[in-house]
Amino acid sequence: MEDLIITKASGAEAIFSFEKLRQSMRNSGANEVQIDKVIEDITPRLHQGVSTKKIYKWAFALLKKTSKHVAAKYQLKMAIMELGPSGFPFEKYIAELYKRQEYKVKVGTIVQGNCVTHEVDVLATTEKEHLIVECKFHSLQGKQSDVKVSLYFHSRFRDLHSQWILRPEIASKKIEGWIVTNTRFSPDALQYANCVGLKLLSWDFPQGNGLKDLVERYFLYPITCLTSITKLEKEKLLLENVVFCEDILVKQEKLRKVGIIDRRVNVILEEVKNMKDSNQKK
Repeated sequence: MEDLIITKASGAEAIFSFEKLRQSMRNSGANEVQIDKVIEDITPRLHQGVSTKKIYKWAFALLKKTSKHVAAKYQLKMAIMELGPSGFPFEKYIAELYKRQEYKVKVGTIVQGNCVTHEVDVLATTEKEHLIVECKFHSLQGKQSDVKVSLYFHSRFRDLHSQWILRPEIASKKIEGWIVTNTRFSPDALQYANCVGLKLLSWDFPQGNGLKDLVERYFLYPITCLTSITKLEKEKLLLENVVFCEDILVKQEKLRKVGIIDRRVNVILEEVKNMKDSNQKK
């Protein structure tokens, strides 16, 4: 069989890998029977130039028929992208991620540098660390954070760093600059950051400790993942400060407040509990 060429979200072409598709479903908690069924159904639809977006949609729809909580995890990347348009800033999402790692956080803080003041997306601190975090949110999967992002942030970080080292309560800590994105960094952005000592966090970087890995580790799945509530209901819940799937377990009354009837409340709770249980089994 000749290699199947697919079109990625960025527009670039690549050779399709059944194993990569299988692994992405395994990572979402799908079992081998479910995975084999998806592969069996998708294979006849594949053709030269097919987009990764179409393959994802086909796989998601098939997973949803057999396991809502697996489908919910499978659409994590899209769910995070939906947070921005829904009115929950990516900065607050990342701040919560640092909180789960026992950092004290501030969002949207104005900080004085050596030359000018800067608005810092997330300031994360412990007794030993002082982190300035720049958040780059993209609403399109193929969009990368390029080297200009690294260059710009590095100049801001140096201006702040030159002030922080003059303050004993900060200078004694490890001071780091981080750029966090929900997609990926370009090769030049990675190379420059590595050269100057900036830290980067993207969807799958660093390997094994990327954004998707941290979301699973700390169970920070947003409610936009859920398959059992509508887009409008998700938007209403976000306005009620129900952001993470875990929030639903302790704020069940919010579901009823936005008009969800008891029968559906039980379905939603089951989906969340199944997601959490599958995480704990890993």
